[in-house]
Amino acid sequence: MQILEVVRLAYIPGRQGGFDSEADWFDVLSGGEKQRTAFARLIYHKPKFAILDECTSAVSVDVEGHLYAYMKQIGITMLTVSHRESLWKYHDWMLRFNPDNTYSFEEMPSQFKE
Repeated sequence: MQILEVVRLAYIPGRQGGFDSEADWFDVLSGGEKQRTAFARLIYHKPKFAILDECTSAVSVDVEGHLYAYMKQIGITMLTVSHRESLWKYHDWMLRFNPDNTYSFEEMPSQFKE
């Protein structure tokens, strides 16, 4: 329940009839709830590294920030693939692939850090 509170899904057990209820979760959960469920699994397992590919596309920016700040706080190193610049402040380095098949790898520019 603590992890569900962290990912802001603590209302799900009450809405669905408790932890023992069975459902087709693909149909029951919204896109954002599915993404936050994946974050709950990630937080539960607490790996050293996590590769996150467009993992917050259906999550609000405030919840996204809360999740990323929490994962950083508990020591998960995040490698994020995203078009959302709002996630840049949670990272120290940027690998950018350019349309001309070149790339750059550099420290995150200071204007994007908190």
